[in-house]
Amino acid sequence: MVKLVLVRHGESIANKDNVYTGWNDVPLTNKGKHQAAMAGKLLNEEKIVFNAVHTSVLERAIVTANIIVENCHQLWIPIYKTWRLNERHYGALRGLNKDYTRQVYGKKQVALWRRSFYAIPPYLEKTDQDRRYALIDPKSLPRAESLAMSLTRILPYWQDEIVPQLLQGKNQLVVAHGSTIRAIIKYLEKISDTDINGVEVENSEPIIYTLDDSLNILSKEIIIKKSI
Repeated sequence: MVKLVLVRHGESIANKDNVYTGWNDVPLTNKGKHQAAMAGKLLNEEKIVFNAVHTSVLERAIVTANIIVENCHQLWIPIYKTWRLNERHYGALRGLNKDYTRQVYGKKQVALWRRSFYAIPPYLEKTDQDRRYALIDPKSLPRAESLAMSLTRILPYWQDEIVPQLLQGKNQLVVAHGSTIRAIIKYLEKISDTDINGVEVENSEPIIYTLDDSLNILSKEIIIKKSI
């Protein structure tokens, strides 16, 4: 048996302000840092010994990962950062207030963009020009993504980097983003394209999967954080 733990980052400033973030880089709020610390303490109580941590190249996930491993006393383990675990790219919606977009585009359309597996937000005119993506083939960089496109982006990293370690019995911690985690959950649990619409992932609530030698799910537990 092996453990896979998925954690969404703690509350970010964009979460607090109800703004689409996507690949924008925003910091955690103080509440978000407390949430991450609580997640680490709860995982410490579970006594799970991790062999590696995987996170995105976005600050809110990286800082959350660092706080978690500090609070479960495993700062020494390797932390791997990859753009493939970035949040879903919200295209031209990013930086906009969610309530504002409902007024402009209508509640039904916004609900489709946010929750549907296949709906794609309005595209940016060009891809992100950022040093962290400089070595990536520009054709691989999105200008907007559906959740389905996000899953397609994630799977090569999942299959090449995470699965081999799980198959060796090495416990893995993935600290990423709401849509990233939803995509992995859909893949792991074989959730239908329509049923994934109802799946929510809260900030810094660890999701613990126990997997067998073939990586079939034996159990799933969500550790509820204590009040802050």
